[in-house]
Amino acid sequence: MSLKTASRIGLVLPNIPNYSETFFNSKIKGLQENGFEVILFSNSKYRNVHPTCETSFAPNFSKRFGLIFDILFAIINCLKNIKSTIKLFKLNREDGLSCKNSIKNCLINSHFLSHKLTWLHFGFGTMALQSENVAEAIGAKMAVSFRGFDLYIYPAKFPTCYNLLFSKKVKYHVLSNEMKNTLIDYRISSDTIHIITPAINIDFFQPEASAQEPNSVFQFVTVGRLHWKKGLEYTLEAFAILKKQEIPFHFTIVGDGVEKEKLMFAVHQLNLEANVTFAGKIPHNEVKNLLEKSDFYIQYSIQEGFCNAVLEAQAMGLLCIVSDADGLSENVLHNETGWVVPKRNPTLLAQKMIETIDLNDTEKSKIRENAMERVKSEFNLTKQEIEFKLFYTD
Repeated sequence: MSLKTASRIGLVLPNIPNYSETFFNSKIKGLQENGFEVILFSNSKYRNVHPTCETSFAPNFSKRFGLIFDILFAIINCLKNIKSTIKLFKLNREDGLSCKNSIKNCLINSHFLSHKLTWLHFGFGTMALQSENVAEAIGAKMAVSFRGFDLYIYPAKFPTCYNLLFSKKVKYHVLSNEMKNTLIDYRISSDTIHIITPAINIDFFQPEASAQEPNSVFQFVTVGRLHWKKGLEYTLEAFAILKKQEIPFHFTIVGDGVEKEKLMFAVHQLNLEANVTFAGKIPHNEVKNLLEKSDFYIQYSIQEGFCNAVLEAQAMGLLCIVSDADGLSENVLHNETGWVVPKRNPTLLAQKMIETIDLNDTEKSKIRENAMERVKSEFNLTKQEIEFKLFYTD
């Protein structure tokens, strides 16, 4: 397929990506620089448009004020695009939806119907739910990305949620071999599953040339949402073991989220107040500065699709210790670019941290250099741009 016939990409996301969401912004920029036109579709109730591409919002039927206007707008959209509406209605009926639910589904998806797209790409698996027939109805090809939570956690709550999606003709994008194998377990053909890993700005995330004085207290850091899947309670329990052994350390947690109060109480119970700092959500340049001053990066997640923050830490020369959750064991190669520890085992994590602290400088330098070189060659934005271009033009 030529680039000319594959030039309009509809990207469906829960929210319009802000400046810090590097994966989607770099993808959009790369596609635009390669001649693609990108249209963003979002379910966000905040109607903030993206600065570089056309934005279309789903009708919000849950709001109290202005509901009638959203319903009228959806009906008008359906009537103005009656061919696509009728086709979507018929496809829904073929899938067993009642007449009432088929009409409701047309209204829910009305914001798609006026767009002429080559690809309709749902940025998360969950975004495709209740929209499984839209691509075919508007004459587009369908693509779906799985990133972690949508493939591992959501189906644990709703085991049959993807039954309809997996019956459709879809091109899948995943972040790791682990995720590809999970889709194959759902009997998805491997030929339709394409691995494109996250990537980072390697020009930005690189250490300064000047060497810094070694820290007198070992500096550990992690970056991410304060969410249960990040395994931070297990991480804190491991640090409590280090404290009992009188190993000097400080652990900085960058990020915010619903688990903050719970984690602060865990810090109190484990007597780690003097050893742990909650830095909150900080800008990228401050994250880089913090990484520059740190020695070790910890990502002891229970579930993790891949994790850009680990790539950034490796690029900055930190020694990385991660769990074996999902894509992390492909992000960090055990004993080559860092260390992988079985999840949910604070004792094993503490042992590995102590072993890593005790390595000599030559051993530490080798791991750092391996990690920095691998991130530079395998996880750069240029490589990712080429892979997405091929994804849409194959």
